[in-house]
Amino acid sequence: MGVGKDWRHYAAIHEFRILLVLGIVLVGIWGFVELSEMVSAGQTNRIDTALLMALRNPADPSQPIGPPQLAEMMRDITALGGVAVLTILSLGVAGYLVLMHRYDLVALVIVSVGGAIVLNYFLKLGFDRPRPDLVPHMTVAYQTSFPSGHSMSSAATYLILGAMMARVQPRRRLKIYFLALAIFIMVLVGFSRVYLGVHWPTDVLAGWAAGAIWALVCWAVAWWLTIGRSSSKRTDRVPQTEVGGKAEPQA
Repeated sequence: MGVGKDWRHYAAIHEFRILLVLGIVLVGIWGFVELSEMVSAGQTNRIDTALLMALRNPADPSQPIGPPQLAEMMRDITALGGVAVLTILSLGVAGYLVLMHRYDLVALVIVSVGGAIVLNYFLKLGFDRPRPDLVPHMTVAYQTSFPSGHSMSSAATYLILGAMMARVQPRRRLKIYFLALAIFIMVLVGFSRVYLGVHWPTDVLAGWAAGAIWALVCWAVAWWLTIGRSSSKRTDRVPQTEVGGKAEPQA
């Protein structure tokens, strides 16, 4: 069986999975576009303001709810979605994968994390939404607001790493654990951005959506390329049988 036939064979077997991923990506893109249009038209201003102010002290909106230690914790959590932490984490994972000779996964990590950062930069330039000015910013923030860079980058990074960890786990509960942990970190980072007053809630929602879509696309492409590689390897190792003292390939 040729490589082309193997690809068609695997595509037929995994047709439902391929259609499901494609459907999720298309729905995610549609949701992001709809949300961005609502934001541009000012239709989310009321709910954005209400959610942002819900995290502030009613007696003094310049102060967030909770003790001062909570604000410090949120600054620590928000760093988990920063470029420095994600770069160090990604390089550490990539180094481990190089030692394991999994260069395909190294490329997946680099493209997913680096691509998310670059894509977010251009999205911010395109939408150019100002950051919240209702409350003081409790951490330094650069560039514009939509979509949230921390939320998008953390979604892409932690979802990819969570999927990689889940892929090698034999037990379903461990797969669920790693994916749930990735989502939990992603949600914490996004929440911290609103709590610290540097993003509107819809900025974070858009960042989650864009990051998750990007991670899913990268993972799907890597999965598809893996099918092609494994198919070509199988065609190179054709079983043989002895016929008349000579080795002949099986039909």
